[in-house]
Amino acid sequence: MENILYLHAGAEMYGADKILLELVSGLNPDHFHPIVVLPEHGILEKKLKENNVETYVIPYPILRRKYFNVKGILQYVSTYYSSSKKIKEIVEEKRINLIHVNTAAVLEGIYLKKQLKVKLVWHIHEIILSPAIVGKALNYLVGKYSDKCVAVSDAVKANLLKSGYFKSNQIDVIYNGVDSHKFTPSLDSSYLYDEWNIPRDAIKIGMIGRVNAWKGQNDFLEALTPLLNQYHNLYLFIIGSAFRGQEWRVHKLKKRILEDKNSKRIVYSEFRSDNNYIQNFFDLLVLPSTSPDPLPTVVLEAMASGTPVVGYRHGGVTEMIRNGKDGALANINDPIDLRQKVENILDNGKLSLYGKNARARQEKDFSIQTFISNFEEIYTKLITS
Repeated sequence: MENILYLHAGAEMYGADKILLELVSGLNPDHFHPIVVLPEHGILEKKLKENNVETYVIPYPILRRKYFNVKGILQYVSTYYSSSKKIKEIVEEKRINLIHVNTAAVLEGIYLKKQLKVKLVWHIHEIILSPAIVGKALNYLVGKYSDKCVAVSDAVKANLLKSGYFKSNQIDVIYNGVDSHKFTPSLDSSYLYDEWNIPRDAIKIGMIGRVNAWKGQNDFLEALTPLLNQYHNLYLFIIGSAFRGQEWRVHKLKKRILEDKNSKRIVYSEFRSDNNYIQNFFDLLVLPSTSPDPLPTVVLEAMASGTPVVGYRHGGVTEMIRNGKDGALANINDPIDLRQKVENILDNGKLSLYGKNARARQEKDFSIQTFISNFEEIYTKLITS
C-alpha cells in the first residue's frame, strides 16, 4: 500500500477542489492510500471524510496577493516553516511514499519533499500571466522541485515550457475528468423552475464561476443582457461566490443586475452544491473568462450534462469545445462576438445537436476513469523508479 500525501489550496468546491475529491476518492484502495492536508475547514473537508479519505486541517499559507508586499513576505515565510513542520509531524509516522501538490499556489510541498525524502508530483491547474514576476518565480520552483509536473491542458503545458525551467520530459498533460453518472442529461432539474420562479418555456443561459477579477461576470452581462430585449422568454443566470474579503465584488455585481431594466430575468445565486442539476437545467453555458482558463471544470460538467458551451477562444476550452460542433468559440474578450455566437446558436436551433455532441465528446475524452488511471500510472512509475 502506497501512502500519498496531498496538499491543496482551500476547502471549497470549485474546479480544482472537485478534481482533487474525485481523484483521491477514486484511487484503487488496494494500491493507494491518500492522506489529504487542507489549510482550512470547509465543504471539501466534509466531502473527503464522507468518502473515508484520511483528512487533516492545518492552517498553512497559500500564495495569494495579500503576501505581495514586505510585511506579507515576512508573514508568509514565518508561517510557511511553522505550518510545514506541523504537517511533517502529522505524516512522518505514516511513511509517505509520494507527495502530490494540487496547485501552484501551495509551496509547502518543497519543504516536505526535502524532509520526507520522497518524490513530488506537482499538479498545475493555473496559467499565471500577471503579475509576471510571480508566474516566473512559481514556474522556476515547480520546474526545480517537481519530479513530475502534470498540466491540466496543452495550454498550461505551453505556458510552463515557455518559461524555460522544465526538462522536455518533465511535464505530462492529463485532462481532468468528470463523473458522467453524476453530471448527466437524465437528471430531473425541474425543481429549479419553481425555486427561481422561471416559466417552463424559458431559454436558460448561465455561467458558473468564482466572482473575481477575471471570470468574466461583467462580460457575461455586457454580452447577453441586450438579448433579453430580443428573446422575451430568455433568462440569465450567474452562479458563484467571491473569495473571503472580496465580497464587495458580489455587491457590485448585484447592483449592476438591479440597474438593468430586465433585472427580473437575471438570476444571481452564490455558490451551490447542486451544480449537476443546474448544469442540466441550463440550455447553454457561457464561459466569459477574460484570462485563459486552464481547463475549466464547469465546461466538463456542462458537456457531461448535454449542455453546449460558448466561450472565449483561449485557454483549455479550445481543447474541449469544437467550434460549430459542441458549441462556439468567440474572439477573446469581445462581448459583442460572444453575443453573436450565442444568438447564432439560438436562431439556428443548434442547442440540442451541440448538447448531444458535447456529451459524446466528454464520455470519450474526459472520463473520470481515464483521469484517475493516468494518475495511478504516474504514481506507480515514480514510486518504483
